[in-house]
Amino acid sequence: MPISRRNFIKLSGLSGVALTLGICVPSAGKNIIQVINANTTGGMGIELQSWISIDISGIVTIMTHRSEMGQGTFQAIPQMVAEELEVNLDQCNVNFVPANPGKFGPQPQEGSYSVRGWYRQLLQAGASAREMFIEAAAARWRTTASECYAENGSVIHRSSGQKFGYGELIADAAKLTPPQNARLKNRKDYNIIGKPLPRKDIPLKTNGMAVFGMDKRLPGMLYAVVERSPRFCGKVKSINDSETISVKGVKHVFKIQRAVFENLYEGVAVVADTLWAAMEGRKVLKIEWDDEGFEHLNTETIFSRMHADVSALLELPHAPTRFERAFPEATKKIESTYEAPYQSHSCMEPVNCIAHVEADRIEIWGPIQEVNWIQNDLSARMGIPTENITVNMTFLGGGFGRKAFPDYPHEAALISQKINAPVQVVWTREDDMTAGPFRPGAVYKCKGGLDKHGKILAFQTLMAAQAFWPNPTPAPPSDNDMVGILDGLAKPYLQSIPNFSFGYAPTKAPIPVMWWRSVYASTNAFAVESFIDELAHQARQDPLQFRRTHLDNPRYQAIIDKIEHVGDWKLHTKKQGQGVAITECFGGIVAHVVKVSRGRDKKIKIDKVIAIIDCGWYVNPDTIRAQLEGSIVMALAAAYKHETHFQDGKAVEKNFDRYKMPRISDIPDIEAHIMENDEPPGGVGEPGFPPLAPALCNAIFDLTGKRIRKLPFDMDAL
Repeated sequence: MPISRRNFIKLSGLSGVALTLGICVPSAGKNIIQVINANTTGGMGIELQSWISIDISGIVTIMTHRSEMGQGTFQAIPQMVAEELEVNLDQCNVNFVPANPGKFGPQPQEGSYSVRGWYRQLLQAGASAREMFIEAAAARWRTTASECYAENGSVIHRSSGQKFGYGELIADAAKLTPPQNARLKNRKDYNIIGKPLPRKDIPLKTNGMAVFGMDKRLPGMLYAVVERSPRFCGKVKSINDSETISVKGVKHVFKIQRAVFENLYEGVAVVADTLWAAMEGRKVLKIEWDDEGFEHLNTETIFSRMHADVSALLELPHAPTRFERAFPEATKKIESTYEAPYQSHSCMEPVNCIAHVEADRIEIWGPIQEVNWIQNDLSARMGIPTENITVNMTFLGGGFGRKAFPDYPHEAALISQKINAPVQVVWTREDDMTAGPFRPGAVYKCKGGLDKHGKILAFQTLMAAQAFWPNPTPAPPSDNDMVGILDGLAKPYLQSIPNFSFGYAPTKAPIPVMWWRSVYASTNAFAVESFIDELAHQARQDPLQFRRTHLDNPRYQAIIDKIEHVGDWKLHTKKQGQGVAITECFGGIVAHVVKVSRGRDKKIKIDKVIAIIDCGWYVNPDTIRAQLEGSIVMALAAAYKHETHFQDGKAVEKNFDRYKMPRISDIPDIEAHIMENDEPPGGVGEPGFPPLAPALCNAIFDLTGKRIRKLPFDMDAL
């Protein structure tokens, strides 16, 4: 039901007297952001975004419209507001808000967008509130605003030293019109932004107070697990539930579907009054599957198909590219093929979702990464207006793109509708790792030619992989980007390389695939930055100097200078291999330097990883370092620890006994550095992943002379 501003404030745990500010776009077609005082909008019907409320005790409540899955939005958003509002973080509470793009703006948690997409609006809202308190205090003292300043949740009179706490000024400030261009602080004057402050969500996650999807409970809620076809397109032929319904606590057994893009995947839901009963009931459930009418592929077959698809691109009709015209003139020519595997998301918190479907409304609770998409998807599939669909976020135990997908809320909603009760659907680890969707494997064919000066004259990348969307068509070689092939590529290459082309072949397979941390950049970078290294070797140049020549851009030159310094690049010895890769995606530029050597057992070991990120203006350096470290650990595992295989149309790896994760003993020293500049903010959570695999493989080549072109590889066999 619609909530008034007054009730919204009360229901958020705030006092009935508060200064509540939001952001609004005043009219369609005008990209003008305004700060609005919720207390003075009257009957204007204005929808606010990014709410900030301060109550009479001086407590600031920030409505965070972005999910928190470990990447740090629960800290970054209040840290930005608190800086301009002149309060400390102990005075701030953070509340998740449900899906409502009208009130809170776009809410997807993807593309490392939370800070770079919203920092100006949040800073402006905090500054506007600060200036309103100063104006209210100045009026009480009968002086000018210039004679007052804000500090630590109070307004202070410069000459007398008198002060008012924000709480004392609420009634007066709430009547004012927010300034639209309140002065923002200079970076040199920051007290909170740019500082390594402790994250507000860590105490909640260590004392058990944080509510993850698995923790949420509703009155009268039932529990469900779903037995899904081991082959992705299998249909239910028959169900024998005689033993299942005899399990104490089991209430319902029925066929169910979930939508993955254009496909409907079938399963059988077991619903019970406890999760244990549902899981025990599923163990004795007998299902006969219809596996006719689709391919039962093996990993080898899929990759053979990708190799054929990528080769066939050159046979498609297309206009001659700059690359094709220039390549014959190259002094030196090389070509290589790279493979990257399928991967499971394997979040530490497996997929789960609570749904409560009533006649004309739906409410969802859970670890939701993309609330707006799920709201819209449920509306389209179930015929209920979006305004009657509420999607509530909890903390996420990892996301990596998987929990942005709408398949699991749709499945939970269908089950709730069937049983006419709220239900929590829980995926086991085995469900999560075998049902997908997965990161698609990929094959790349790279060709390059050097001129007589050892610079890249011509460069081509052709890619084959399953597409995320239905019915894609092959894109023959072209001078333009093809569906993300440039993701991860350092952009200055497009200026320094005079002749390039890209092409894409969508390989057909029944395996459900979707984005995964850093999306296409996670596989593109392995191929492109490994091949850049091959070109440097062919040119008989130092790999870092080769990149310096081709990355003629101040930000990249500064990163390369940093590599030489902190990476001791020029102190290279024959007993240690070193490799570098520099990539760009989602607004962040990241370089990794990897050092490897042979241990006493003659096996290769990773001695150190040095990560350097240029993310422009940033909020919390500790969060950035944590994201770099997490990306490196995840990328190490993807490079040489695990992959998802398929056999007879089924995923092979079902749990961590087969899908190996790195142990603490596998993790090398990690040294993270942040570049300081005045560039706009860029991404952090995803850009740290792509450079690791190529930098590692380049280091191994430097040490051994063996070029790795297929992931994952066996470190012990080198």
